[in-house]
Amino acid sequence: MGLVSVMKLSELEEGIGKNVKIDEDTEIALFKINGKVYAVQEHCPHQNGPLSEGSVEGTVVTCPWHGMMYDLTTGKAAPDAWDQDFELKTYKVKIEGDEVKVEV
Repeated sequence: MGLVSVMKLSELEEGIGKNVKIDEDTEIALFKINGKVYAVQEHCPHQNGPLSEGSVEGTVVTCPWHGMMYDLTTGKAAPDAWDQDFELKTYKVKIEGDEVKVEV
């Protein structure tokens, strides 16, 4: 699919997740942390919890359903996570002016 424009940067709030449906098969969660945008799969691989609704501390998002924690910079389980076997798919993000584009 390539680089897809998903939203305006000005619409993405610092530290608050945003769900974006790319197509029928792809949903992502976007996060702006310290001005940098991260994109990961929307659904937690543990039990499909909505990560865009999770709490964020630093660059770690916590799934609102069962508390699984992920590092948004790598997609890997955070060091304090209760299970190290889970990992998120991450997506490259490119900012062009006010446009957030994601490579899918």
